[in-house]
Amino acid sequence: QVQLVESGGGLVQAGGSLRLSCAASGRTFSAYDMGWFRQAPGKEREFVAFIRWSDYIADYADSVKGRFTISRDNAKNTVYLQMNRLKPEDTAVYYCAARRLGYSGSLYSRHEYDYWGQGTQVTVSS
Repeated sequence: QVQLVESGGGLVQAGGSLRLSCAASGRTFSAYDMGWFRQAPGKEREFVAFIRWSDYIADYADSVKGRFTISRDNAKNTVYLQMNRLKPEDTAVYYCAARRLGYSGSLYSRHEYDYWGQGTQVTVSS
């Protein structure tokens, strides 16, 4: 089993930046595809970004493309989400997620992931 713990959230003004971290413990971190999702009040949990284990290919939701960057450091068992030029509509609880290798399905879907962190709050003021 893998445990995921997010950190780095907080309150920031529009146009500012934050870097979220997701630290993994338990079984090997490097053998998982990783994703970031977010959930705003009254909304469904939505895809933000993913990064694949095999080739480090990454992709992003259209709403964050060009502003957010996902990365991972397997030596530190950590995945990051660098968020720049933040907007009020980015306000949400951000969750990291892990998917075991060997499964088919879209990494854009929250239903495809096996493990989830508890989330970290990001609030962007206008």
